[in-house]
Amino acid sequence: MTLDTGFVADPHAALARLRETEPVCRVRLPDGNQAWLATSDADVRSALTDARLALDKAHSAGDYAGFALPPALDANLLNRDGSAHARLRRLAAGAFAPHRIDALGERVRAVADSLARDLAARGGGDLIAEFAAPLPLTVIGELLGVPESQREHFAAQTRRMLAPERREDLSLAVAEIHTLLLEVIALRRDAPAEDLLSAWIGASDRDDRLDENELVSLAFLVLWAGIENVTHLIGNGTVRLLRDPKLREALRADPARLPGVVEELLRLAHPNTLAIRRFATTDLDLGGARIHAGDTVLLALAAANRDPGSHPHPDRLDPHRGWSARPAHLAFGHGPHYCLGAALARLELEVAFDTLLRGLPGMRLAVPETELQRRASFRSFDLESLPVTT
Repeated sequence: MTLDTGFVADPHAALARLRETEPVCRVRLPDGNQAWLATSDADVRSALTDARLALDKAHSAGDYAGFALPPALDANLLNRDGSAHARLRRLAAGAFAPHRIDALGERVRAVADSLARDLAARGGGDLIAEFAAPLPLTVIGELLGVPESQREHFAAQTRRMLAPERREDLSLAVAEIHTLLLEVIALRRDAPAEDLLSAWIGASDRDDRLDENELVSLAFLVLWAGIENVTHLIGNGTVRLLRDPKLREALRADPARLPGVVEELLRLAHPNTLAIRRFATTDLDLGGARIHAGDTVLLALAAANRDPGSHPHPDRLDPHRGWSARPAHLAFGHGPHYCLGAALARLELEVAFDTLLRGLPGMRLAVPETELQRRASFRSFDLESLPVTT
């Protein structure tokens, strides 16, 4: 199977077929590389905790050179294993400590309310560009310490990096991001503030805990993951909610049910079709398939989250499943690489959907759902735009 335009058009259907017929199979990627693809909940969950499957590209037998990030962006949690990963994770964890997340609640609400009022005043617009993207961009930008004047430029270059038309576009976008982060770090070195970047710089300068590449790459990861994932969770989740007027009305009447619904939206509407690729460090068995050292392994989170063996009636948004679902969904991963920003993402999503439900009760799609345009990527399932009327 090739993860081509046919797969991109309807990844959930393609993944469901593979999960039923060949839960661990060989696939060809658009760049010509081959990989193993795991689609069952049991196999994906097992692989996420298997230390023999590494994130470091040094273990790969494939050609990823043309798409490799420079060292200053590559030295992040998503490309490190073992003790190197644990060290960076310990430092990054302070960014998402419970007290810090709790303190953000009022600010997240204020930003969401302002964006929703503006959207209502215009009678609608593009929910992605005018609500779903600016919300996490503002929250993460303020948390990290990126000046407001530079946030949109970072977001634009990130979008360019994630969906390059040519390899040259990827290189140019990465260079722009690198330059931007160096400028912000220099600014915070000269004028420290009450933000994460200033704290990390202080730790690096005092204790030599971070080198320059690690500092840049950690900032890059927090910005990229914190903005992109929440943006498209809001977009995909809103589409799901707009299909169900009764559920929207029930949530307006009883907001206490919203956290459970958010868990279902995380399971069903997460934009990441696949987890970050792994590379086998030795020969191993996965789901009955023999994986050889150097092989690339892809883990289909979207398929695992819809596995009927773990989630009965998996395609149904069940408000009562929510937090009580066992085993838990894999939207934030599993094991040592479980998403550090999970609590912040949940906060942003609960506030975003509550704000839209209360502030824009008459919101509707401005075009048929079948006409919504999605970004052409085998790795993710997200919207280019989401036109709505209010």
